[in-house]
Amino acid sequence: MSEPTTHTLDAPGALLHYDVRGNDSSNAPVLLLIGSPMTASGFVTLAGHFTDRTVVTYDPRGAGRSRRTDDATETTPEEHADDLHRLISALGSGPVDLFATSGGAVNALVLVARHPEQVRTLVAHEPPAAQELPDREEALAAAVDIHQTYERSGLGPAMAKFITLVGLQGPVPADFAERPAPDPAAFGLPSEDDGTRDDPLVGQNIVSCLRHQHDFDALRSASTRVVVAAGTGSEGELAHRAALAVAERLGTSPVAFPSHHAGFLGGEHGMRGEPDAFAATLRQVLDAQD
Repeated sequence: MSEPTTHTLDAPGALLHYDVRGNDSSNAPVLLLIGSPMTASGFVTLAGHFTDRTVVTYDPRGAGRSRRTDDATETTPEEHADDLHRLISALGSGPVDLFATSGGAVNALVLVARHPEQVRTLVAHEPPAAQELPDREEALAAAVDIHQTYERSGLGPAMAKFITLVGLQGPVPADFAERPAPDPAAFGLPSEDDGTRDDPLVGQNIVSCLRHQHDFDALRSASTRVVVAAGTGSEGELAHRAALAVAERLGTSPVAFPSHHAGFLGGEHGMRGEPDAFAATLRQVLDAQD
């Protein structure tokens, strides 16, 4: 595998940046690793486990290097899916294998529903598809409250609420959105409002991601092999519960992946999962296609 090379791609309202770790001797499909709003920087460790094939990572619109060029304050899964469609087309290498985590998994499911011919295998790791949960109204109300907290008070209080939400075990309480924000300092977050309002997670993506309703008829009939993954260390959390619900709607069984929601991290962003075991499981799932 070569050192990563950075490329840009024009898309409506954004200039996308993506990185290619090439392996010209590989006959395997390109492996595309994505999150949302996690950028390419979160997949360095995982990419290093797949030196036997070409690996592509990217920064989603509004995050990292892929700054929006319009004045939009919300980014939808449909926009992200269109960006992925453009990216895969630009690669020109045929159908890809796609590992997508968290919000990236939501976006990848939209991509497959619209362009199944572009993806051979999708591994959708813990998509926070809140619409599929029995506590959907409470989860969506919490997302709206987090966004409004950000608009009102800044990043620290909003992220404190977000961390509390995603770490909840079991259904979202009916009064969650009415509760005051936890102390940001307890999570190592700033209490002061720096005045910015362009955070891709709590500013642009959280409401549109959680409220998206997937086209399961299209997904079930797609030529793409869709594998839903759920972490062994995140049982009961919103994204884990949503992954199980998505698998049920698809008529499949979820595959257990090691560790928590960010189990592939090897120290990126100050977090560590079980990246060696995670990558081994991902390889087993991808190889099962052959």
